[in-house]
Amino acid sequence: MDSATTLAELKERIRRFGQERDWLRYHSPKNLAMALAAEAGELMEPFLWTDADASAALLADPEQRRAIEHELADVLIYALQFANRAEIDLATAITAKMEINAARYPVAKARGRADKYDRLD
Repeated sequence: MDSATTLAELKERIRRFGQERDWLRYHSPKNLAMALAAEAGELMEPFLWTDADASAALLADPEQRRAIEHELADVLIYALQFANRAEIDLATAITAKMEINAARYPVAKARGRADKYDRLD
């Protein structure tokens, strides 16, 4: 469960999984970035050409939801593998990026708007 598992635990479990199979030699930053992009594409596929209501309905269907969960897990697994390979502390990286986002998207200007930060004025 999300509330009981740390990023460090997940990263170690994923690292060990690859190590046990002698796959780490294939985990170059390039290969992991490409695998991450490919899995993100697979996550997007069921939503292609659907409107907001239809995309939400996909998550209500148990079979579709399970498939979407698996694709999302693949995306996160590759992201964590990339972080392992690149020695990126994700909690630190996420915190830093959220601080940048907070500065780019101040609540007073961004609330209720989907504009990119350079178009909020």
